[in-house]
Amino acid sequence: MQSETAERVDSATWRRQALAILSAWGMSDAHAAVTADVLVAADLMGIDSHGLTLLPLYDQQLGNGGATATPNIEVVHDMGAVALIDGDAGFGQVPGMMAVDMAAERAGRFGISAISIRNSNHYGAAGVYVRRLAEQGLVGISTSSVWRAGIVPTGGLAPKLGTNPIAFAAPSARGQPFLLDMATSTAAIGKLKLAQRAETELPEGWALTRDGLPQRDPNLALLDPLLAPLGGHKGYGLATMVEVLSSVLSGAALTPLRGAPGQKHDVGHFILALDPAMIRGSRAAFEADLDRMVDGLRATDPIDPAHPVMVAGDPEYAREADRLAHGIPLSAKLAAQLREIAERAGAAFLFERESAPT
Repeated sequence: MQSETAERVDSATWRRQALAILSAWGMSDAHAAVTADVLVAADLMGIDSHGLTLLPLYDQQLGNGGATATPNIEVVHDMGAVALIDGDAGFGQVPGMMAVDMAAERAGRFGISAISIRNSNHYGAAGVYVRRLAEQGLVGISTSSVWRAGIVPTGGLAPKLGTNPIAFAAPSARGQPFLLDMATSTAAIGKLKLAQRAETELPEGWALTRDGLPQRDPNLALLDPLLAPLGGHKGYGLATMVEVLSSVLSGAALTPLRGAPGQKHDVGHFILALDPAMIRGSRAAFEADLDRMVDGLRATDPIDPAHPVMVAGDPEYAREADRLAHGIPLSAKLAAQLREIAERAGAAFLFERESAPT
């Protein structure tokens, strides 16, 4: 996460900066808007590893041919409640949100809908997609494969799986949806990049050396990623499950088999939407029970009264409220990277002229 003492930029300017760079890369107005919205949503929730800090990676992928800014996204086949989208090597935000919209409409008709995506790229924070579904009264699940292997199978010394995120959201009658968004590694690659930017050591248990010892240097961990699965063999199993849902089901490239990624990364995503009204018979009853459940969890006696018990999503919503009011923290290093990208693309650099009051 960016330092909260850094310069802050209001979210409108943050979005305009993203749009300026994405448009300069050749994205259509519609695609740039969707992509910017997903990135800014992550930054607002404090998921800084999946916000504008991704633009240097995207710039690199455009430069080496791993991604295109002008994809021809197509629905390969449509069977009603299920469908398959081909992202044509574009970034994943546009086909991801396309899948969310399709799944929401079809879950309203069938009670359930599953949309798979192949031939895509990084799609940002998985939680953004399921939150959109939950805000429409639906239960949402999203998974994604990752173009680069990073997770080491339990007992192994070679990366075979990506950090393969999974997100889940459920609607609430009052307040924000329950929102879980997690990598299946102990830490996502983006967290390593944030540690590199902050010039801090990695916590023990995040990454390994080739000798199986804890890797504390983020620079070395990024050069040769050997990431520990979340919870040992359980996280390894979850990461494999995500690979099945995201890659095997869609026909995307299989991270465990591809070795070094090809020119096109062929990342896969999966979106599932469930309508509680059609399954249980009453959306209101579902949401009321969800509220009672999370209220009971929050009411648990805390170890430290200064740190009350929370549920998934609470920290992100608190950061979002703060950043909407006071702006998104901007580190000097990220500002320098975005300035360089903007200048190279011929886009305006906006952050040096505007900042938010603290």
